[in-house]
Amino acid sequence: MAHPKRKISKTRRDKRRTHINAEMPTVAIDTTTGQPHLYHRAHWFEGKLYYKGKVVMEKETLA
Repeated sequence: MAHPKRKISKTRRDKRRTHINAEMPTVAIDTTTGQPHLYHRAHWFEGKLYYKGKVVMEKETLA
């Protein structure tokens, strides 16, 4: 296996990693409920699961 001949300094390592950073997720507003949610994700609102503005599932209540 190959091994580095010299130690790479912390500064040199960090210069290489400057383009690596966290990105903020894109948030959409649901047209039906008006609630913010992540793109391409279902979200709960008032006991109902919405996806693309439509009810996909309703939460069952135990009586």
